Amino acid sequence: MPKAKYAEIYKDLKRKIEAGEYEFQELLPSENHLILTYDCSRNTVRRAISALVTDGYVQTMQGKGVRNIFQPALRTSFTIGVIESFKESAIRNQQTPRTQVLHFTELTADARLSARTGFPVSSELYYIQRLHYLDEKALILNHNYFLKDVVRNLTKEIAENSIYEYLEHVLHVSIVTSKRTMTVEKMTEIDGKYLELGDYNCLAVVSSQTYNSDGIMFEYTQSRHRPDYFRFQDNATRRTL
Repeated sequence: MPKAKYAEIYKDLKRKIEAGEYEFQELLPSENHLILTYDCSRNTVRRAISALVTDGYVQTMQGKGVRNIFQPALRTSFTIGVIESFKESAIRNQQTPRTQVLHFTELTADARLSARTGFPVSSELYYIQRLHYLDEKALILNHNYFLKDVVRNLTKEIAENSIYEYLEHVLHVSIVTSKRTMTVEKMTEIDGKYLELGDYNCLAVVSSQTYNSDGIMFEYTQSRHRPDYFRFQDNATRRTL
């Protein structure tokens, strides 16, 4: 079965759901109706619906059909279960991204930095401090550490565009997994300087260790988010024993 067919059906149904052609909690057309509409097999329709379930757009209900559970995010939404660059997230949220590099240097991990990031002692690293804007609002302050052996010849210009684009399309590095921890932390002096926190004295903080296909941790990042603007979402299912 060609992937293009079910992907085409997925995209069309997703577009209709996002455009409000199916209201929240409304049932989608029946499986038989979709088969006739898209002139495809039952299995093709089921693959498309399965992809919509995975992405949190619909819920299948045995004996009833497929219900639309999509609700537009009121604020910029970052996903938990997917590795996305800042630029990719902005495009998905239909916002205009801009990144400003505040600090770019090279350093060697000592015992203290190793304990905090997970890089072995004596690792040669790039350290980058970046301010991310969405629609010209300064909303995220990133502290990035990248392993020089993997992220070769990194520059300030690359860091202001997309480091992940550089990794995947120039260096041909496969970005595979990321371990993440979410906390709420008190603001620091540098947070207050760049993020215009107003009455807030804390931030949502996401710390991540990211690995390539060789199992090498090449990145440690701490993303510090203005708390009034972002939400983190995932789609979870309950396992039955």
